[in-house]
Amino acid sequence: MSTDAYHHNAERAGRGRPLLFLFHGTGGNENQFMDVGAALMPGATLVAPRGDVSEHGAARYFRRAAEGIYDMEDLARATDKMAGFVRAHIDSAEPASVHGLGYSNGANILANVIFANPDLFDTATLMHPLIPFAPQIEGQLSTRILMTAGRADPICPPELTLRLEAALQKASADLRTVWHDGGHELRKVEFDATRELLADYQATNTEPTS
Repeated sequence: MSTDAYHHNAERAGRGRPLLFLFHGTGGNENQFMDVGAALMPGATLVAPRGDVSEHGAARYFRRAAEGIYDMEDLARATDKMAGFVRAHIDSAEPASVHGLGYSNGANILANVIFANPDLFDTATLMHPLIPFAPQIEGQLSTRILMTAGRADPICPPELTLRLEAALQKASADLRTVWHDGGHELRKVEFDATRELLADYQATNTEPTS
């Protein structure tokens, strides 16, 4: 798979730096989280792919028939394609670590890539994911996962968030879930928790110098 498999935005920090992938929500684009990524992980290489499916002009990563009713064949296609895109950038950047952040549809594709490739990312932030099926995790899940959600989210109902949380816990995921009292919008608490996740990962995976 090529590093150009998706139209994408990138800010390269050089080999050996952390690599942070940013996945937009429905109707977003490759610029949606670039400033956020730079603020959350200064000095990281940033890669943000644009979804290759158009839903009435809104970019998405895979097709659906309606809210929460996915085209599972196209989801499988998109998962394989995105995993190849991620691996190509990893091979090119030779990063110290690999991280993902996705919102809504972006969280869904990130989650599905992790289910199929559970050792690909070191950390993943899933903001308001909607996984309306029981995930099949292909191997030992080593990704540290932060999931964020709104208690009044009409698009990603809390019961489905709790079901995904239970499935990840059953897979022995290193998981933290952060809730806010709103709906599908993103709030500061979610970005603060992401910053904590990334800082903690870097702190615990930096070798002391003599």
